Amino acid sequence: MFFIRLLSRLPLSVLYRLSDLLFIVSFYIVRYRRKLVAKNLKASFPDKTEEERHNIEKLFYKNLCDYAVEMLKLLTISKEELSRRMVFKKTDVPESFKQQQQSILFLASHQFNWEWLLVSASISFPMAIDFVYQAVSNKFFDAISLQSRTRFGAYAIKRDEVAREVVKRKNILRGIATVADQYPGYGRDKKYVTQFLNQETAFFYGTNQLAILTQYPAVYYQIKKIKRGFYEASPIIVATPPYEKSSDLVMENYVRAVEKVIMEDPSGWLWSHNRWKKRHLKNTDTPPENKE
Repeated sequence: MFFIRLLSRLPLSVLYRLSDLLFIVSFYIVRYRRKLVAKNLKASFPDKTEEERHNIEKLFYKNLCDYAVEMLKLLTISKEELSRRMVFKKTDVPESFKQQQQSILFLASHQFNWEWLLVSASISFPMAIDFVYQAVSNKFFDAISLQSRTRFGAYAIKRDEVAREVVKRKNILRGIATVADQYPGYGRDKKYVTQFLNQETAFFYGTNQLAILTQYPAVYYQIKKIKRGFYEASPIIVATPPYEKSSDLVMENYVRAVEKVIMEDPSGWLWSHNRWKKRHLKNTDTPPENKE
């Protein structure tokens, strides 16, 4: 850990040189998940030429390597530097909810750099930030990740404890943050299946259930990369309560918002994740409106 923290203290200008080296190794030598990324891009963008998809793939790997060193930097980056590099736009939107004493669901997607988004929200957002997370099997990486995410005051909620924590902290004005475009990997997970990027896709339905449970407005923060190491985060109001128990409005509107962002900036999304597994087709537990 000492060496990792020491490395983290290097200026980003130096760390980005490390990212350049990581790109060469991962893209040309190791070819890290190249087949999976190419497969995902071809299925998502069938109308693009092979050359266009290759260009997206190459730029994606550069963004992925930048993400790796930016995650490292989160261990020691100052509030001032992070706030300068991740700028929140349309600040009147969360401020209006604060004036109403209204907590919100703070939705994100795997658009670079979502980790900087969630951590910087602890600094720049006009209310407290709770975030939902799934522990990873690698305890060392899990510890580093949690340390980075909570160092400016964010409150961590384990995915299996969301309902209990929501009730426990119901009187706290906050944004409950979740990266909601992940694959629902557990067999017991309720799944929302819809068309997304030209293919049948399963989403974790818990986000929609959380909205119905809390009756909080759902706000998706899209990220735009301005240049290397600098981002803007803009709010999109996905849905506002009241929500009916049978409604899947939050999930569907969120999916469409994420899809639009990806279409506008395809190299900025996490294509190396095995997002389109087929096991969701078995024992799919979806809302009645979405079943075939």
